[in-house]
Amino acid sequence: MTLGRVNPQFRLEDQGIEGLGNVYYNFMKQALIEAALQRKEGQLGKGGAFLVSTGKFTGRSPKDKHVVKTDTVADTIWWENNAAMSPEGFDNLYNDMLAHMKGRDYFVQDLVGGADPAHSIDVRMVTELAWHGLFIRHMLRRPDREDLNEFVADFTVINCPSFKADPERHNCRSDTVIAMNFDRKLILIGGTEYAGENKKSVFTLLNYLLPEKGIMPMHCSANHAVGNPVDTAVFFGLSGTGKTTLSADPSRILIGDDEHGWSDRGTFNFEGGCYAKTINLSATAEPEIYATTSKFATVIENMVFDEETKELDFEDDSLTANMRCAYPLEYISNASSSALGGHPKNIIMLTCDAFGVLPPIARLTPAQAMYHFLSGFTSKVAGTERGVTEPEPTFSTCFGAPFMPRRPEAYGNLLREKIAKHGATCWLVNTGWTGGAYGTGSRMPIKATRALLTAALDGSLADAEFRKDPNFGFDVPTDVPGVPEVLLDPRRTWGAKDAYDAQAAKLVQMFADNFAQYVPFIDDDVKAAAIG
Repeated sequence: MTLGRVNPQFRLEDQGIEGLGNVYYNFMKQALIEAALQRKEGQLGKGGAFLVSTGKFTGRSPKDKHVVKTDTVADTIWWENNAAMSPEGFDNLYNDMLAHMKGRDYFVQDLVGGADPAHSIDVRMVTELAWHGLFIRHMLRRPDREDLNEFVADFTVINCPSFKADPERHNCRSDTVIAMNFDRKLILIGGTEYAGENKKSVFTLLNYLLPEKGIMPMHCSANHAVGNPVDTAVFFGLSGTGKTTLSADPSRILIGDDEHGWSDRGTFNFEGGCYAKTINLSATAEPEIYATTSKFATVIENMVFDEETKELDFEDDSLTANMRCAYPLEYISNASSSALGGHPKNIIMLTCDAFGVLPPIARLTPAQAMYHFLSGFTSKVAGTERGVTEPEPTFSTCFGAPFMPRRPEAYGNLLREKIAKHGATCWLVNTGWTGGAYGTGSRMPIKATRALLTAALDGSLADAEFRKDPNFGFDVPTDVPGVPEVLLDPRRTWGAKDAYDAQAAKLVQMFADNFAQYVPFIDDDVKAAAIG
């Protein structure tokens, strides 16, 4: 039995995938929730949200991601960052996975990655779990129903959590696997129920394909001024730095919260939804995102809830600190209907500095922007991972190393060229700690962060007086309306100034040690912007 909508000539059998049980094509969210409930994959929550647990894996498994090493891609993949898989290993993996799938039911979603039709790709998602189909239907872009009759996939992703890989036979690391084969246009995922692997596999795919077209793929959120898409801002940042929260500004139009491209036509969202962290989510500070957690079909992932009332506990991280909700973009009232923007006028690089050293905002030169882009700094804090007792630096190049198939300089050079061509202003924004490191100081007030961002985006911050930061060399404003003056000078917020100096020297050296790996590949102006 085949239900849903699909052109008969484009069924899975036409892709050589035969012998399955029922295959359900392009179910809409109502039918996917019904199927997931019948299969006991989760529970219905308040407002019709769908509550799920992902079991053993509550986050991505970056060490289990592999790229098949064929002659076509051998010279273009950043192999130090992407584990290789042999073509023979992939062939065994594919054949064994299809054998495992025989007789089982699957859900197919034909979707699009990229809001700009000139640069989008058509992606077929084949999922063992009905709720994975719901998740990815939120996260990618949904074609008009009539267009499905002519849908032909550029790439196919098969996600089968019940399949366990064999490291020796499949040339992988463990029984969990994410394998990308650019030649065969296939991505295989097995051994994990964490839904984020679906979304990030497509992001990784676009990160490989788009630079060849001169398009900058970005791990960032984006918004634009009301009525003026030309006034676009992008927000780079790793998880927990505020990408989703700060881009969901009620005074601006949201383009998207996580993945975008920058082409000669402007900015475009890769996705059709948002995947927001919900730990400590506040109805006061983030009302729009909070409201999605009780809307129909929002996927609530790994959250503790009251079994009787289905009330969510936003503070209980006993399952994971990486609790999330996934919802379609239109659940945010000020979201762009086109998911398109102009060339970024402002580029914000977000960092959560748990060392308490960085100022709340700093203006970067183009060379400094490339330096901080390649560095991709944020920090882990005590309690987030076992064994972490003091702040630990995290340097994830391009603010998304796990999703970068090419060498970092490929993306850094693209960004620098586009900044130069379109005249974007770059800012480094610290959403981390002030008045001391984590455990001593306090979190940067979100009210101050929003005030600084507003001043940056409306252009008024450009008229402020700036001082040169003695540690990092960038420009820091000395006086901004609505922001306590002392907050703009991190050293003044510390009780013991010598302790700040020691902490700053320590962080500068961490930056320098990390950046040494890029020095052979960068131009002299970026080397001059390097610190330490």
